Amino acid sequence: MNNSELELHARNIRRNIIRQVSNAKCGHPGGSLGAADILTLLFLEIMDITAENANSINRDRFVLSKGHTSPLLYAVLAEKGILPDEELLTFRMINSRLQGHPNMNYTPGVDMSTGSLGQGLAAADGMAIANKLSGNNHRIYCLVGDGESEEGEIWEAAMAAAHYKSDNLCAIIDVNGLQIDGTTDEVIGPNPLDEKFKAFGWHVINVDGHNFDELRAAFKEAAETKGKPTAIVAKTIKGKGVSFMENNVAWHGTAPNEEQTAIALKDLEA
Repeated sequence: MNNSELELHARNIRRNIIRQVSNAKCGHPGGSLGAADILTLLFLEIMDITAENANSINRDRFVLSKGHTSPLLYAVLAEKGILPDEELLTFRMINSRLQGHPNMNYTPGVDMSTGSLGQGLAAADGMAIANKLSGNNHRIYCLVGDGESEEGEIWEAAMAAAHYKSDNLCAIIDVNGLQIDGTTDEVIGPNPLDEKFKAFGWHVINVDGHNFDELRAAFKEAAETKGKPTAIVAKTIKGKGVSFMENNVAWHGTAPNEEQTAIALKDLEA
């Protein structure tokens, strides 16, 4: 798939993120918009997930460790044809499969229930170890937030993955510099995340999280790296694509009103 096609898919995914959160009047648009390019490439080009194998473990798997950005995951699954588009507007509704945090028991294509920050990388590491033991050659991918990386369990998981030489595990660290209470540097200062993952024994690649060429090359390098897990440290813009949301911490977990939704959707048509 060429970059122009990916860009069109990413724009549609961002529009569906806005529609979900606006319709539900709650949710987390900022981080969802910021990581949209990463998951667009991952699901539409890199991973071998399809509508037919969505409920199988015999494919590449993905863990959304920062589970509050579920509008992004649902929009990507719809773009992939695993979820129907019309179901997106049931986001956070009673009895919907698309709850505020993803639930693997109800939603096809969701490989781990997440929401309590810090736990997803450990789950992904377990999947990677299980694949090694069972001879399953598929890869495990995990999206981790930079604010989430302040959680101690992230580093326990990082240490374990390096110890077990989980070279079938690729973590993508979404570094947008913002979290619910402000900038990451103001809250506790997790940086430099690249050097920390290196110190824990990981192969580390720094990329622009909105550059498809850099991301594509990083995923290829990760797949070719043997003997250690890979962390792709991706610099992103929280709220990417929506003028009034970009780099604005206020949109971490706030839904746009009707007027703001119209502006956001217009921005994403450009």
